[in-house]
Amino acid sequence: MERKQRQGMGLRIAGAAAVVFGLMTVLSGGTVLFGGDQLSSLAGNVVSFVVWINFLAGFAYVMTGIGLWFARGWARWMAIAILTGTAIVLCAFLVYVSQGGPHETRTLVALIFRTGFWAIVASTALRAVNRK
Repeated sequence: MERKQRQGMGLRIAGAAAVVFGLMTVLSGGTVLFGGDQLSSLAGNVVSFVVWINFLAGFAYVMTGIGLWFARGWARWMAIAILTGTAIVLCAFLVYVSQGGPHETRTLVALIFRTGFWAIVASTALRAVNRK
């Protein structure tokens, strides 16, 4: 029984973290995309495809987090899909940078952080589901 409680707690923590991360992603992406020229200029060399994908993915983060909180089976697949998509965006960004595209170093750091975050969330979800 104690093992199930720990698994449930792990999913709830991962779910809550995903919801918070998703809301922050939507807020920051929305600010850059819809905040006007002044706010957009503060962001520096914005890589549009990265900002748009992250902004839209933020909604999926929230949905997945809620699914993990309630231990829904589909949420683990969403976490894996988000991890995969984030890794693809990271690779596309690296290609863009290697071709001389203007960018901010913080974009690279953020993409690496996102990929790591979702690797942990997906791993947590898979371990909890596989032990049931």
